[in-house]
Amino acid sequence: MDSSNGLLGSRATAQLLADKRTWIAAGLLAPTALYALSKLLTPTRASNQQEHQRTRIYPAPPRQTDQQQGQGATTNNNNNTQCPYPPNALPNPRDIATPYGSIRSYEWGPPQGRKLLFIHGISTPCISLAALAHRLVERHGCRVLLFDLFGRGYSECPDPAAVAQDGKLWAAQIAFVLGSSELNAGGDGGWWGGKVTVVGYSLGGGIAVDFASWFPDVVEGMVLVAPAGLLRGERVAFWSQVVYGGWLPRRVVEGLVGRRLVGGSSSSSKQQPEETKVGVVQGAEAETPAGNVAGRESSVGGGFFSGRPPFNVATSVAWQVDSHPGFVAAFISSIQNSPISGQQPRWKLVGSRLDAQRAKSNDPAVVKQGLREGKVLMLLGKDDGVIVAEEIESDAIEALGRGNVKVEVLEGGHDLPIAGVEECARAIGEFCDWS
Repeated sequence: MDSSNGLLGSRATAQLLADKRTWIAAGLLAPTALYALSKLLTPTRASNQQEHQRTRIYPAPPRQTDQQQGQGATTNNNNNTQCPYPPNALPNPRDIATPYGSIRSYEWGPPQGRKLLFIHGISTPCISLAALAHRLVERHGCRVLLFDLFGRGYSECPDPAAVAQDGKLWAAQIAFVLGSSELNAGGDGGWWGGKVTVVGYSLGGGIAVDFASWFPDVVEGMVLVAPAGLLRGERVAFWSQVVYGGWLPRRVVEGLVGRRLVGGSSSSSKQQPEETKVGVVQGAEAETPAGNVAGRESSVGGGFFSGRPPFNVATSVAWQVDSHPGFVAAFISSIQNSPISGQQPRWKLVGSRLDAQRAKSNDPAVVKQGLREGKVLMLLGKDDGVIVAEEIESDAIEALGRGNVKVEVLEGGHDLPIAGVEECARAIGEFCDWS
């Protein structure tokens, strides 16, 4: 009896303990189970990445082959009456196959000329720098290489949900472009084995400095036109911080930005004192020439490329929104991830190498890490309301060092290399002593 009661008591106690452990376990596991269930019901960034990897490359706008289009084609396959960026608008087009999608590039000029690599801005494709490149080929015998950044013009685009448009992607793209040149087989070092002068405009300026900071043995000269990289955070409008801060659903942001890029009015002039904030889309709009600039040779090309169709920089952004399925997503990812602001450490690294070059001018290894002219040329627009001349000059001197940068403030706004081709070409020629 006593033993039976003891057995029953021990069983009851064991059951009670088991029940208690079950409730404790349930209490501990319930939050985990709810979290797991929420994750199953709510798509995460990781699941989005896996989904997009199945179709991760956005195609470029459709284009005819050179044989189909001939030299006089002016329309595209989207039934536009006049394509602002015909696929054969610039000399020697080539499409470079890469793991991130194909890249459209153009290369021309004397093979033995100084090699200039042009990197365009966040919204306009490489035709925005075509007139400036042409001037430098025509007057100074340069060899020029232009390309469309991923998601712009005729370059495809890896889905930004899986591949961010950051410095790593741009460095890889530049390496692909430099390595694709036929000059690399000529035995004189070509583009990748030799030394390159980088001409970067707006976002392209920030990319240029970032690339040079990692690959000093490749870059021998640097020209920055209204460059990003040091944009002050307090100048970014609050609404832009909300839109690009990751708080809104991706599709909502793409819809807002796409409509604004198509419907917004471009403005490259300096803001009034009370308008101290710059919207990101406003900055992109400022890359397109305003007013009557759209009728000039710098904006509507064709006159200086014999037998080739004209292009129109002023309407190229709207064309990309309509024709390139990856453009808006690429634009947004660039705002969120590219070297636009806060790049002082990379700039200071370039400046420190220039200091060392000056201090140890007899040391070939140190000199090789510097620049041919011993400093960076920076061209700024006096009326630029996006990259404000007074601010960027001060910040660049602080980051690079006073003796390591030459600043020229020219007439014009943020569309300086498009509307001010002649002044930019003159300044670059004088800086490189091509007179």
